Amino acid sequence: MGWLAVGDTYEVALVDGRVVARSASGPPPAGQEGKRVRALPAEIRDRPEVVELQRFAEWLDRHAAECAAQVGNWMVSSLPVPTALLARVWPDEAWQAALRDIVIVGGGAEAGGGPDEAGFLRDVDDSGALRVVNLDGETVRLAARTVTMPHPVLLPDLEELRTIAAELGVAQGVEQIHRATWRKPATGGGADRVTEFADAEYRSWFHLSSRATSLGYQVSGSGIVDRIRDTGHVITARVGMSDPYTEDKAWTGSLSWSDEDGHRRLPLTEVGPVAWSEGMRMAAALHAGRTVTTDGTE
Repeated sequence: MGWLAVGDTYEVALVDGRVVARSASGPPPAGQEGKRVRALPAEIRDRPEVVELQRFAEWLDRHAAECAAQVGNWMVSSLPVPTALLARVWPDEAWQAALRDIVIVGGGAEAGGGPDEAGFLRDVDDSGALRVVNLDGETVRLAARTVTMPHPVLLPDLEELRTIAAELGVAQGVEQIHRATWRKPATGGGADRVTEFADAEYRSWFHLSSRATSLGYQVSGSGIVDRIRDTGHVITARVGMSDPYTEDKAWTGSLSWSDEDGHRRLPLTEVGPVAWSEGMRMAAALHAGRTVTTDGTE
């Protein structure tokens, strides 16, 4: 984006998502820009050109966050995404930032074979086919009708993908291969809850609820919840929390899973791998934010 004149003294532009100003005293020397101004001068802050540019910058931030959130939802849910849709949004820089280097798997089964191998999405060619770097480090063309962005707990070659990512200098815009995961252990009997991360103490209910919402979870009744799509079903993971009206401090409770509406608590044997991993991730993150004293004790 170029520089926009604001009166006869200044020009403004978006640089790294911020509105910056520079003097407009004639053309700059060859290969150099005009002198930058650290803060917007008071005399132009309310000018329509500046206000509109700031609003545009805010919209770009929201748009980038929405793109990342959508890609994150596709990944956590391992939903099939039309290749044509990815090709259509790819020219948008915000979509590219969220999609570039996400691990995808093509739907080779559509043609009667097994699914294509996993690879890092790098580009989209003129025909709309995806360009991915596979496990051999080769760039290949993927023309499947749909692709998935598997949750990392579903990637059998996760460690190999991490190694290749390190070699290629991959930095994913949406956390996938380095997302914290928990593998479901063998479970038996009628157990229906996990207590590993229970009893994390917070200074107050408000500190606990603020921690939960800052992590993207919802506070519902006496619990913190995350709704997860796993094997075609929506499952609710829930971490209990103490009553704000009867206690000065607050504590987390046990972790459990239920059907989408929360009417039936699931035995651990019925919890799928993605719901298990995401539920444990939530409980661990809430436990990590607990109150710790200056001497290191809880």
